Amino acid sequence: MASWIGMLSVFQRGPQVEQTAELLVSVVTITKAALTHSAPDMRRELLIELVSNEGIRVLTLEPTDTIEPPPATPMMPEIAAIVRAKLGQDTRFSRRVNDMPGFWVSFDIDGDKYWLMLERERLALTRVQWLGWAALVGGLSLLGAALISSLVNLPLARLTAAARSIAQGKRPAALPERGSKEIIQANRSFNQMVDDLQQLENDRAVILAGISHDLRTPLARMQLELEMANLSTEARDGMQSDIAQMDAIIGQFLDFARPTEAATFVPVDLSGLLDDCAREAERLADVRTSVDIEDGVLVPGNATDLRRVINNVIENARRYGKTPGLDVTEIDIACHVKLTGHGRRAIVEINDRGVGVPDDQIQQLLRPFTRLDSARGQANGAGLGLAIVERVITRHNAELAVRNRDGGGLLLQFSLPLAA
Repeated sequence: MASWIGMLSVFQRGPQVEQTAELLVSVVTITKAALTHSAPDMRRELLIELVSNEGIRVLTLEPTDTIEPPPATPMMPEIAAIVRAKLGQDTRFSRRVNDMPGFWVSFDIDGDKYWLMLERERLALTRVQWLGWAALVGGLSLLGAALISSLVNLPLARLTAAARSIAQGKRPAALPERGSKEIIQANRSFNQMVDDLQQLENDRAVILAGISHDLRTPLARMQLELEMANLSTEARDGMQSDIAQMDAIIGQFLDFARPTEAATFVPVDLSGLLDDCAREAERLADVRTSVDIEDGVLVPGNATDLRRVINNVIENARRYGKTPGLDVTEIDIACHVKLTGHGRRAIVEINDRGVGVPDDQIQQLLRPFTRLDSARGQANGAGLGLAIVERVITRHNAELAVRNRDGGGLLLQFSLPLAA
């Protein structure tokens, strides 16, 4: 656009200056001749006709006239030089005489001075038309660029949304395999990846079902043989504890690998679910709970998976978060609806009143098969409790925050969207 305007300025400046100057000279010369050769009693009618038909006004130049300088355009000095060369060096120019706007040129007839006024629209002294055309072409160019950009970005936006769905544990719809060659290849590869992941998920479900059957059946047989064996009480209790621990580890593996399908989500009474889990925890001899739960909080999700999450957090607190100086674990459970950066959400907070976790090791709690040094001596699991929590919470489109509580203890906070 800048080059185009520059070329117009270079190549049309000279012709435009000459054309405008010739127009002024011609109008002044013709008007001057018409007034000179017309009868004195007809001049008034001639002046009226010039105003009505040609937009030309002729007035007597008086010494007391209020005059403003001519338009300050780059072409005005060149136009004035050409006009003065043909009409006389005493020719004057103005853009306003006695508060009357227009383009004013002075001339004389037999020593008498006059003003001739032309409408500014007849003179191309500015580049308003150029700027108008430039703005129009520029606007059309921007609209075309926006259209092309949207056509290019739309497949990328679809790909981004599909990848985000994969990250949330959902199966996105197949991407359309049309467009440019690169887009077709990318969408085809992504669709193939989604199919492969789904097949992998199906294979894993079959394998897990086999593991559940193949491992727990021998465990049940061992439990039966243990009951029938002639063993001491201490030996029987030890072996039963080992079998129970193996069964719990298998259960953790299955819970960690079990998929959470968003298609199965229904409105879940989170308030009632938290209250039930708190009551179940109270039945344990070494757990004491205090609840602050808002009534009627509904969230979309899988009730079984959410219950598993809450129970895992409570169990983790029971094992490793005992309150110093007491033989019990004090657990606080709260649930309120709050306004966050993502809108109104249900905020669940579960914390113990233990010694907490070093700040530099908090993120390790969410890693699969990871236990802190302080927990290894009493470990009876696979280190999947909080990893299961993080996995299920993510698939519920929720946010998980883990930090140390003021006053001691570990606090886990879930932020879940409310049900419509």
